[in-house]
Amino acid sequence: MISSFSQPIYCPNLSCPDPGNTFGRQQCAACETNLIYRYLWAVGPAADEVATGKVIADRYFVIAPQIWLDSRPSIPPSVPEQLPDTIMPYLHLYPQRLHTPEVYGFCSLGEAAEAVEVLLLENVPVNNFGRLYPSILEAWAQTSAARQVYWLWQMLQMWTALSEQGVAASLLVPENLRVEGWRVRLLQLHPGNFVPTLKDLGDVWSGLVESAQPEVQSRLGEICVFMRRSSMNLDAIALELNDLLLEQAAKLPLHLEVVGITDTGPQRSQNEDSCYPTAADFQSSKTSGNDQLIPYLTMVCDGVGGHEGGEVASQLAVQSLKALIQNLLAEIAEQQELMTPQMVTEQLEEIVRVVNNVISAQNNEQGKELRQRMGTTLVMALQLPQKVKVSEDLPSNNGHELYLVNVGDSRAYWIGKNYCQRLTVDDDVASREVHLGHSLYWETQLRSDAGALTQALGTRDGDFLRPTIQRFIIEEEGLLLLCSDGLSDNDWVEQSWENYGPEVLEGKMSLEAAVQSWIRLANEKNGYDNTSVVVTYCRMSPERLVLFDTAGASAPVSAAPVSLPMSPSVSGSASLQKTGRMPESQLSESSKQLLYPETAPAPEPVQKQKSKRWLPLLGLLVLMLAFAGLGLWVRRLQSPQPDPEQLPPPPETTAPTPADIPSPGADIPSPAAESPSPSPESTPAESPSPSPESTPAEIPAPGAESPSPSPQ
Repeated sequence: MISSFSQPIYCPNLSCPDPGNTFGRQQCAACETNLIYRYLWAVGPAADEVATGKVIADRYFVIAPQIWLDSRPSIPPSVPEQLPDTIMPYLHLYPQRLHTPEVYGFCSLGEAAEAVEVLLLENVPVNNFGRLYPSILEAWAQTSAARQVYWLWQMLQMWTALSEQGVAASLLVPENLRVEGWRVRLLQLHPGNFVPTLKDLGDVWSGLVESAQPEVQSRLGEICVFMRRSSMNLDAIALELNDLLLEQAAKLPLHLEVVGITDTGPQRSQNEDSCYPTAADFQSSKTSGNDQLIPYLTMVCDGVGGHEGGEVASQLAVQSLKALIQNLLAEIAEQQELMTPQMVTEQLEEIVRVVNNVISAQNNEQGKELRQRMGTTLVMALQLPQKVKVSEDLPSNNGHELYLVNVGDSRAYWIGKNYCQRLTVDDDVASREVHLGHSLYWETQLRSDAGALTQALGTRDGDFLRPTIQRFIIEEEGLLLLCSDGLSDNDWVEQSWENYGPEVLEGKMSLEAAVQSWIRLANEKNGYDNTSVVVTYCRMSPERLVLFDTAGASAPVSAAPVSLPMSPSVSGSASLQKTGRMPESQLSESSKQLLYPETAPAPEPVQKQKSKRWLPLLGLLVLMLAFAGLGLWVRRLQSPQPDPEQLPPPPETTAPTPADIPSPGADIPSPAAESPSPSPESTPAESPSPSPESTPAEIPAPGAESPSPSPQ
């Protein structure tokens, strides 16, 4: 599609001696820097009228109607000094970037007197060849029953967040809903000219249900009828849809294989990362048989706090989380009823806060103040073993739910054969400034503190912690990659996934070899840091995977006989001489100011003793605090849960016709006009957008911070 353009695409390396390159090249001919093909969506009728092949502002090539390619990605786009109110929904919805586009900039079309400012969006559903992903109408009839329900689930999960920003009408335009594998993506945000309700969404769904797979068509039709009732609330609809989604997903086979490696790196003398599981965990599980969490629980923690600080915090987090998750799974195994996503999310949030307070208490016990306090990032994935009954005669433990928890900037990715999707959003200054509506994302990268952490486990009391928890459904084959910023910095996952992910999924490379390759790549490209990589291969195999066998009372949680490879530890710095102690803190000054908001000067570093005599006491402290926190939610689990709102039977009267629904406006076709026959990483159904009380805005930031500078 782009080979017909004679204009050059420019190297992003500002010091390149000859930046011009012909289209189609992947690397600069002069300096071998990877070229960036950034496809943008130009919003509005003015952009739709621009002919394909035209060059706008000597940089934007019109690839297709409203799809523009930026040939000069190193030059900042045009942005007004005062950001207009019309783009605020895009900024406030940045935590939903798995589904929503982001603002890139503006471009003037036409003569100065009659120029029209065109909004340009990035992170749009356009593939590497400049083509839009199919609309939900185009892909609907050919997809599986489980995925059809999953797409609707994702739309329902977006409803609250989009309604709060006044753009819920975006979900009523089928052509605006694009699908990339399992993931539902929005092409742009539509404010609409009326306030949509669940009834309007139900009308849109009714058109899809007519061509739904037979095994879900009837149930989905009933749900659409319920949505048209003013008395039905979102929670009741979500419960009914969730039951159907779990039933359909449970029919799919699933086999899990996991490999985890942590490495010091070539420039560090100690490893402040911790991850689970590693080769040592596999060996321990093989010899003792006590570790029942493999391969369902994976996590990566990147410690902050310097010598013997970050290392202790990350290890303490991993060990504490293992103990608490083990107890959570034991409780779930005894439950006869399904736990709703909201209930699981609340339990996981409580667990993370308990672990946070374990680390915080250790800081207090050692008298650590201000910037001396240790902490750690966290990205954790839990494949939850709920008992899903697929029929009256065939109960199943093969629930395909995947919960992702993240605090800090360690990341989760989902890698399929044709795409790599980042599932998590970093807790850093850049994300915070966009979410608050202060600046665009690329503008925040001009700040020296753009990557500074806004929260981490253990640096403050748990009341200040706001972990992000998402729920996904595993219904396709792929790789779930968790990593510390030793690999993710400079977008090396995005740049390298095609070399390893498809090779593993096609059986041409072992999972262990892929993880080792990512470690080597991190040491070569980002060698200034430790690196941890844990990858779970989610394979849709013929055999059914029984996650937990609850028949034996003596073993509340037991793992299925899954083949797990043994992964030798890779050390990129094994041959290097250790040249002395690490600095007391490897945390940047900007991160310190955000994580430790006190303004008093930091005291002199406390010299830690070399002996490990504190370990027994530390272990006791972990158990005491863990079981104290555990008691809170164990009692909650034991207490009778109120029954969800019972869905009434369908009414005998006929439902209103789509013609009775107020029209969304000329730019948003009404549901009645639509034809009835038409992903993951950390969509997997996301939890509702965080409320203002749960955003990083609550974390005090130093008064010295200023809004992002305008583009140079």
